[in-house]
Amino acid sequence: MSDLPPAFLTRPIAHRALHGLAGPENSRAAIAAAVTAGYALEIDLQASADGVALVFHDHNLERLTYAAGAVADRPAHELTDLPLRGTSECIPTLREVLALVAGRAPLLIEVKDQSRTLGPVDGRLEADTAAALRGYQGPVAVMSFNPHSMAAMARLAPDIPRGLVTCAFAPEDWPGVPHDRLAELATLNAVAATGASFISHEWQLLDMAPVAALKAQGMPVLCWTIRDTAQEAQARHVADNITFEGYTP
Repeated sequence: MSDLPPAFLTRPIAHRALHGLAGPENSRAAIAAAVTAGYALEIDLQASADGVALVFHDHNLERLTYAAGAVADRPAHELTDLPLRGTSECIPTLREVLALVAGRAPLLIEVKDQSRTLGPVDGRLEADTAAALRGYQGPVAVMSFNPHSMAAMARLAPDIPRGLVTCAFAPEDWPGVPHDRLAELATLNAVAATGASFISHEWQLLDMAPVAALKAQGMPVLCWTIRDTAQEAQARHVADNITFEGYTP
């Protein structure tokens, strides 16, 4: 297990980078704005059809680009030519973002679940993520809702700190995922099983007993997603740091 670098506990983390006026979520402009403002930043990864790690949140293209269909159905060279809505910027690769950040800010990378059921993954996205991070200089950590993804990262990049994104895993929030799988994940037992060194938990549910147990063991607890100062004040009673958007803490 690699410990979460202390910088992730001292600088608020901009959710999908400092998006809004600076630029769309996960865009180069939003990432540069977060670095300039002195925040840590969180980004998301999806895999192209040829297994390239792209900095993009959704499984599908419609909300964030003018194209349609699944990210996983197109090769990287097509995806990196797609403009993000409201900008001339296109979808960046993880390698491009790593070169842009260049160790100047703590970088928290969420590897999006490629199984769609929080089940076993084929490992292609994790493999390209590990390859891109090889030799990267600067505070960086990876995380996912899917423990299988972090188990893959443990094999591929054991020196990169890894964590789990967690919540109550309520069935209504996870259509298509078997209920017994959700119940298992809600115990947070996968934290130990994957060698995770931190969690990032849904802020409204920070009072869950497994969160308290992990915090009592000294595990850092981040939270998502804070949208105003009142939420921040409440979350900080438990959370060691916040992931935020829509305001500046």
